[in-house]
Amino acid sequence: MSVSCGVECVFVLGFARWMWKRCTYVGSDDSATWPAATAEEFDAVPRVCRLILAVYETDLHNPQFPPAGGYKLNPDWVVKRVAYEQTLGRAPPYLIYTDHDKKEIVLAIRGLNLAKESDYKLLLDNRLGRQMFDGGFVHHGLLKSALWLLNQEGDTLRRLWEENGRQYSMVFAGHSLGSGVAALLAVVVVNHRDKLGGIPRNKVRCYAVAPARCMSLNLAVKYADVINSVILQDDFLPRTPTPLEDIFKSIFCLPCLLFLVCLRDTFIPEERKLRDPRRLYAPGRMYHIVERRFCRCGRYPPEVRTAIPVDGRFEHIVLSCNATSDHAIIWIERESQKAVQLMKESSPETITTAPKVQKFERLKTIEKEHKDALDRAVSLNIPHAVATSEDQSHEDEPEPSHAKREDASETKQKSSGKSANWDQLVEKLFKKSESGDLTLNKNAAASKE
Repeated sequence: MSVSCGVECVFVLGFARWMWKRCTYVGSDDSATWPAATAEEFDAVPRVCRLILAVYETDLHNPQFPPAGGYKLNPDWVVKRVAYEQTLGRAPPYLIYTDHDKKEIVLAIRGLNLAKESDYKLLLDNRLGRQMFDGGFVHHGLLKSALWLLNQEGDTLRRLWEENGRQYSMVFAGHSLGSGVAALLAVVVVNHRDKLGGIPRNKVRCYAVAPARCMSLNLAVKYADVINSVILQDDFLPRTPTPLEDIFKSIFCLPCLLFLVCLRDTFIPEERKLRDPRRLYAPGRMYHIVERRFCRCGRYPPEVRTAIPVDGRFEHIVLSCNATSDHAIIWIERESQKAVQLMKESSPETITTAPKVQKFERLKTIEKEHKDALDRAVSLNIPHAVATSEDQSHEDEPEPSHAKREDASETKQKSSGKSANWDQLVEKLFKKSESGDLTLNKNAAASKE
């Protein structure tokens, strides 16, 4: 009897300790050690959020639901707006916009529409470990959507880039469901830049707002120089390791699902999570907007932290009443705009006296952080992770000259008589060895360069 009572006491104490740690864990703990972002690198986020919101409008000349301050865009620069009737369920609605002020060609994709069956089909078209891509795993349905979109708009994007003197940046942006499509779209474009006129890698960027977990850890770190994920405090989607198809099956009982996932992941060792090549993560560099504090009411002035984490990459569910509201694009746009204004006001150019409290400032450049993250992924034995020297070997090769590139493209167009098929190009990126292991097709990688 005494033994059973002792066991019960230990169990109760252990459960009480677990409950205390989980209930006191707040979203800001995920980025507590990260450095602060600068106004220069985060300045594009509010603008991108407004472009994503513009996809919801049917007439930008007479907007019905503009954010505070308006969309701040020129409706005449909208190249194309595609609704559900045109996508036929293959992709969420999107908008192509040429920003001549910022010298950007932007493809913005809207988030999940709970009233559209096609969006659910897109999410459900996946199974853990089903889709292999570029030395890792990705969400099958989101990759299919990205390829369909490229097949539809690849020629348009190439034409816009060439018509604007090959100087504009190519920006892919999306929210929620659209963030996964945009991230995988950017990855495919980076691997086949010659199909968009030979655009340099440093001119391709992606902003995944409230990102979905759409790629394995090695890919999430590898493309951190291209993809930027923006997360508002307690947002549930980037923290939920449960496959997307299971999340939205339980959308109407989401709090119950989050609690059960939180309970289950408590007993899974961190090493086991990191070494599972099928486990999907939020992509790229992370920007975490923090605006609430533990046991404090109301919202505080937003602070933006950034890093390229390898371990501890938003792995803890936050049991918060704001887990779903922080996923809304309208809140992310509002708080990111406030954060940019605060960063500009506190920048050295606008401050004449030293601050009373010294904040943790960034000590490394963005490029150095990316290299360190790649090296750490290798040191932690992340499946299919590539060291810095190996990853940069192809990127450091000189680009073919403009004349050679045009001759090659003209020859290829004459021989084929049609535009490139992105599905066939993706299939050449990877292959399976005799043992069944996933390996990168180096011959295809070399030829695309």
